[in-house]
Amino acid sequence: MTPSPEFAEERTMLEVYGAASCQYTAQLLEELEWQGEQFTYIDVEQDAAAFSRLVKLTGQRAIPVLLEDGKVKTLGYLGRSCSL
Repeated sequence: MTPSPEFAEERTMLEVYGAASCQYTAQLLEELEWQGEQFTYIDVEQDAAAFSRLVKLTGQRAIPVLLEDGKVKTLGYLGRSCSL
């Protein structure tokens, strides 16, 4: 049985743009996992097209970036970021 839309749990779509070489990306990922959040991780060092989208979206070359439903929720982690 499918719950009615008014009672269905709303899930936001979280995306993390980051890089394995960035300690702040690792810290953000760890926090999201600890909180039990579901998210998609995009490594911009491995995906040039994703890096281009990120720069276009934020106007910056800084990571990590957390998107919520396609909109920037946070840039950096606790005020710190890595430059690419």
